[in-house]
This record gives sequence, C-alpha cells and structure tokens, in this order.
Amino acid sequence: MTIKGRIVKEEGAAVQDAAGDVNENCLPFGEMPVEAAPEVLAEEQERFAGFCKALGHTVRVRIVKLLLSVDTCVCGDIVERLPLAQSTVSQHLKVLKEAGLIEGTIDGPRTCYCLNREALSEFKGLSDGLL
Repeated sequence: MTIKGRIVKEEGAAVQDAAGDVNENCLPFGEMPVEAAPEVLAEEQERFAGFCKALGHTVRVRIVKLLLSVDTCVCGDIVERLPLAQSTVSQHLKVLKEAGLIEGTIDGPRTCYCLNREALSEFKGLSDGLL
C-alpha cells in the first residue's frame, strides 16, 4: 500500500519511502496508538482548526501581536496602526472575535478590544498537543 509516497509493508511495521529506504520508526496505520474518544478529539480538532483559520491571515496575526504588546484593551488605536481601511480592520477583528481569540466591549461610539488570554492558552495547549 502507498500513502503519500511511502510504501507500507502489509506484513510488518517497517515503512519504505519511494527510494526504498526503510524507516523503522513509522507505524502502519492499523498499529497507530488510540488516543481519546472520537467525539472529544473532534471537538478539540474543531476548536484548534477555528483558531488556525482565524490566525490564517497576516493582518489578524499582526492584530494579535499588537494586542499582546499592550496589557490593556485597545479602543480605536488598532485602525491607526494598520495601513488598512477601517472596514477591513473591522472585518479582521470580527473573525478574531468569532474565534474567541479577542473580546470586544462597547465604549460609547466605539468598541474596545483585548485578547482572550484563556483562549490563547487553550490554543497553545492544542498546538503543543501536535508535537
């Protein structure tokens, strides 16, 4: 059987790459360790994918870094620090807020944004779980 350029020998645990080199550290799919219950994994994977999707644009990463650099909520300053239209920044903030990475509170005519540090900690934990 071939999976992504690797030939998995059916009779043993050895895996060969396309050049025929054997990698004894690779396990055939059927011998992979079982982790948590599928529904728990699916929920964690959905949450992790949502974080990754929200951080999948350089502007949103920049906004998170900006909010990390201050230890308070930011009102209006985000638009001034980015070379983008206010509506574009608002859309990026909306994506980050929907993912739970930032929180927004209304302060008069504007919204103040700050990081959701619990969500960032959760994202870090989920990321560490990949390694």
